[in-house]
Amino acid sequence: MSHPSYSTGPDVRVSVDVSYLPAHSTPGRRVFSYVIQVENHSDQTWQLLARHWDILDAGGRETVVDGEGVVGEQPVIPPGGTFVYDSFVTVQDTPGRMQGYYVMQDAWGVRAQVPIPPFVLEVPGERTLN
Repeated sequence: MSHPSYSTGPDVRVSVDVSYLPAHSTPGRRVFSYVIQVENHSDQTWQLLARHWDILDAGGRETVVDGEGVVGEQPVIPPGGTFVYDSFVTVQDTPGRMQGYYVMQDAWGVRAQVPIPPFVLEVPGERTLN
């Protein structure tokens, strides 16, 4: 069910590229960087106001992150525009999983949720049991 104060999502597409950082990781503390690209394919300008993340590790530990904007900014993305940023996440047990959404607002103050597709935090070459 969608929240009544939100419009249907704008045509804003989110893609994620994840990298494992072995130099910064230890057993029980796996560090990943991720680069996120937010592309505005709609005919309106949208501003990214807030983010929501659900982070789950292989041990079942869940972390929820809510915050204003991204990397200290609330970027305004014009039609056809793209905003790219990178950030870090740490999980205790891999593979982990992240997903979430951005809260975007148009020029009239209408808000919409833009989903961030789920992605996996895994150590390359690590054997995982299903």
